[in-house]
Amino acid sequence: MSVHAPDVPYPAPAPGRVDLALIDEAVRSLDLAGKIRLLSGAKMFSLWPEESIGLTEIVMSDGPTGVRGEEVVGGRESCLLPNATLLAQSWSSEVLDEVGAILAEEAMDQQTHIVLGPTINLHRSPLGGRLFECFSEDPYLTGVLAAAYVRSLQSRGIGASPKHFLANESETQRTTVDCVVDEQTLRELYLLPFEIVDQDAHPWTVMASYNSINGVTATEHDELINSILKQEWGFDGLVMSDWFATKRAAESANSGLDLVMPGPETVWSTSLQKAVRSGKVPEEVVDDHVRRLLMLAARVGAFGQLRSWPTNIPRPDSSLRREQLRRIAAQGMTVLKNKNTVLPLSKGAGNVAVIGRHATDTVAQGGGSARVRPPHVVTIADGLASALWPGGVTVVDGVETRTRMVAASASAVRDPETGTPGMRVRALDEQGNVLDSRHFDVAELEVAEDGWLAQAARIELSADVSLATPARMRVGVIGPGQWTVVAPGHHESFTVTPHDGPGGGLHRPKSHASVVPLESGARITATTGPHFEMRIIGLVVTAAARPAAAAIRDAVEAAASADTAIVVVGNTQEQETEGQDQKTLALPGEQDALVAAVAAVAPRTVVVVNAATPVLMPWIDDVDAVLFAGLPGQEAGDAVAAALTGEIEPAGRLVTTFPVHDGEGPAWETAPTGGRLEYTEGPGVGYRGWYQSAAEPLFWFGHGLGYTTWDYTSAQLMDRDEAGVNAVTVTLTNTGQRAGKETVQVYRVPLDDGQPVRLIGWDQVSLRPGESGTVQINCDLRTQRLWDVDQHQWLPLSGGSIVIARGLGDRRITVPLENGQES
Repeated sequence: MSVHAPDVPYPAPAPGRVDLALIDEAVRSLDLAGKIRLLSGAKMFSLWPEESIGLTEIVMSDGPTGVRGEEVVGGRESCLLPNATLLAQSWSSEVLDEVGAILAEEAMDQQTHIVLGPTINLHRSPLGGRLFECFSEDPYLTGVLAAAYVRSLQSRGIGASPKHFLANESETQRTTVDCVVDEQTLRELYLLPFEIVDQDAHPWTVMASYNSINGVTATEHDELINSILKQEWGFDGLVMSDWFATKRAAESANSGLDLVMPGPETVWSTSLQKAVRSGKVPEEVVDDHVRRLLMLAARVGAFGQLRSWPTNIPRPDSSLRREQLRRIAAQGMTVLKNKNTVLPLSKGAGNVAVIGRHATDTVAQGGGSARVRPPHVVTIADGLASALWPGGVTVVDGVETRTRMVAASASAVRDPETGTPGMRVRALDEQGNVLDSRHFDVAELEVAEDGWLAQAARIELSADVSLATPARMRVGVIGPGQWTVVAPGHHESFTVTPHDGPGGGLHRPKSHASVVPLESGARITATTGPHFEMRIIGLVVTAAARPAAAAIRDAVEAAASADTAIVVVGNTQEQETEGQDQKTLALPGEQDALVAAVAAVAPRTVVVVNAATPVLMPWIDDVDAVLFAGLPGQEAGDAVAAALTGEIEPAGRLVTTFPVHDGEGPAWETAPTGGRLEYTEGPGVGYRGWYQSAAEPLFWFGHGLGYTTWDYTSAQLMDRDEAGVNAVTVTLTNTGQRAGKETVQVYRVPLDDGQPVRLIGWDQVSLRPGESGTVQINCDLRTQRLWDVDQHQWLPLSGGSIVIARGLGDRRITVPLENGQES
């Protein structure tokens, strides 16, 4: 089917059509000050225009699972796609191509030239707070999927920016940490996804990370940027800094950084001209940076052949978008367990109890700069109620999952002046006079240093509560500041501080709330001032917490009288977020106790895990089925319902190995010691290290059951030379009762025990029940080599065996390379 509206034009210049002579002429026409001005951002997410050379403004937006726009919260509605791990669980370049098309159209609709994604750091430790934004623990899978994403965006004239270059696998002390990684591991694991994307998709930009690598900060890393990226790989694009990451002018300019973000004032805008005049930075270096900037501008249609923007892009809540996002999310979901084929559920077959806070407070996205404002989020409870049968679904709230409150839903509050959903925000001076007053249709907003609230001495948020019946509610605020909150019978003053990690009050803002008895129409007013710098603030209005014992008691009662209990559990943005790593993989709150209690009484128990990364499952032996649903985006509930009922087969395969207990696996710790985080596991990350240790995880990388069974009958090496295996053919049969899609995985186990197993290829085949087919898997030679540290060059792996598998926990055929015979 078409992945974009039938008549949407793409008027940008074709990728690669760049007038180099025009670029050189423009560089010659600019004086030093004019050139340096272009090399820092003009604003938070845009670059300077320069009328004298025909350069227009270039606009960027955070990604990678939605085009957010300039505002972190409260901005325009945008499509919220499934998170990166859920996309990657499809193991499908076609899915990532469709994702790129959606993002490109969203960018066009917002007149945005560059989407800041994909994030292609690896899942080194399952504790990494930002893993939800990254694809997988495997560099090859990550690189192939990222290349499809980048090609799709750029084929439509929208720039991509693979990030974060390099070794940004955790969030703890991310702006200062020194990641210590040996040369072989850097080459074979952490550089490989970027190498694949550069070679296979030719990205127009790459983003340098905050951290240091082996003692050198990423924005000043001459070896990584100049020697490897630009010279060895021939990267002809632009290297930009992560926001506020650049520390020194001459050192970063000489080391290959091309653009400092954001602006307008940066270390380059204040110091680079002096560094050139003093001879510390050759002007030819500045010229190269400007050429790369103008090359980027030409590619996105902001220089030379200027682009126009289409006006008939599908809306984020259009039927086309809803179908796409529902399908993409559902097909990436992964069936981890399915005892006695409990799944798929039959529509109308008995009563279903849907249990758990995540059923009604479904988490659709992770926290941090990647968040977008979707047109809606379909909850899992609503999706299941619609998909099953009227009156056959009972929804029971579960235990608390959040300790940090989130802003009130727009339906819970109304603007006191207009009566419309949302809140009123007023900027006040020192005397309390109103400087400005605006309606917000959400209950949170971003306070920026240069925004409309920048001159306010105090900021006032107010709203009238909308309730069906009087209730005890938690009333308060999110965001740092000195606050006074007033409600009927309630007056409280307090201070909320910024969190300690990067982002201050912008990512994961702290909250404070008190329980207040309220009636519908009660007015809440919250005032703060003086205010901290850039931050997110908002109103909290949510139901008072219930004791876990009472919630579990209600759940047990509902489960005992149902034919099937569906327990929905998961993480929140407190666990999966930018700026903070996890401390444990245990589900927050008393969710494990909830699952265990339900499983003890329900005839059948299905667990839906609404999380992006591994969680502990102490109840796994007691439940009948587990669906790993990820963070499914705006169509979450409908996608989960489609997967559970089999309308869309959840054919996903895991992209991260799940441990049984905390602390297990080749790499666990994310906290630096003395500012250094040593990657002591070397290249044995994820399934590679598990396989070498002979330990058994809870679920292997690549695991996924789907809804049918498969018999692998034969395999043959089709193309092999000294560099490695180029192709393998596998014949298999669908031995189940349903049509299904199989992801056939090919691994190479080297002869040298010191070299880890690695994924070298995969492909997919869809077959009807009883049908057989043969699939040819092309294998990548970039995965069948080792980096020789002494010779500083690649050498081919020698010997070993080829393993055909459904994940390393279900190995089907082994072909020794010495004799080429199956075993």
